[in-house]
Amino acid sequence: MIKAVWTDFGGVLTPPVSHTFSAFCEKTGLPPEGLLTAVAEVTASYGTDDVMLPLDTPLVTEEEWIRQVADALAAILGRSVPMVSLADTWFDGRETNRQWADELRRTRDRGVFVGLLTNMPPAWDAHWRRMVPPEGLFAEVVSSAEVGCRKPDPEIYALAAARAGVRPEECVLVDDLEKNCAGAERAGWRAVRFTDTAVAIQELTDLLAGRPASGATNRAADGITNRAADGAEAGTAGAPAPAA
Repeated sequence: MIKAVWTDFGGVLTPPVSHTFSAFCEKTGLPPEGLLTAVAEVTASYGTDDVMLPLDTPLVTEEEWIRQVADALAAILGRSVPMVSLADTWFDGRETNRQWADELRRTRDRGVFVGLLTNMPPAWDAHWRRMVPPEGLFAEVVSSAEVGCRKPDPEIYALAAARAGVRPEECVLVDDLEKNCAGAERAGWRAVRFTDTAVAIQELTDLLAGRPASGATNRAADGITNRAADGAEAGTAGAPAPAA
C-alpha cells in the first residue's frame, strides 16, 4: 500500500524543461546549440555527463558555473557573451503545473504523505518556493543541495522514506526522468514516469487504490528493471539542458 507520494519539481510541477530552456534562450538571445555545447563542455570538466550534478550537489557555485559556461561559449562563438544570472532568468515567467499541484493537495487532504524530492541547486531555492509555496502542500522537502546526495543515488531514497516514516515499498516517486524512476525502483519504491499530467494522475490514483497502474510506467509490477539511463534531462535535441 502506498503511504507516501514524492514528486519531482522540474518537468513535473513545471512545463517540460525543454520549454523552459527555449524560453531562456529567447530571453537572453543566446544561441541554443552553442549554449548546449558550452554547458556540455563545462559538465564534462567535472567528470560527468549530468548537467545538474555540479550545481545541485553542489560542486560549484552558480556564479562560478556561469563564468565557466560564458568562457566556453565565448570560445565557441569567437566573441564574449553576457551571462549575468541563471536562476533569475530560468525562473522568470516560468509556469506552475497547477493541475498537478492541485492533485497533490487533494492527495494530502486524503491523509497521504506528500513530499518534494528534488535535485535542486541552492541558488534556486527561493525561486521554486515562490512558484510552489511548500506550506500546506509538502510534509517534507528533500533537496539534493541540502542533504548531500541526489537522485538516482540510493541514499536519497532511503533518506526520503525515513523522513516519511514509511517502508520503501510504501513510497512512490513521480519524476520525468527515467533514470530517477529506475533508481527509485532499485531502492524498492514504485515509480510513475511523468510525461503527461492527466496520465500521471490516473496512474497515481491507481497505485493509491492498490490497483496496478494503468500505464507502462508501473514497471516494477511488470518486473522490468533493466532500463537505459536517460542521461541528463534533454527535451532539446542533441544535448542536455538543466533538469530542475
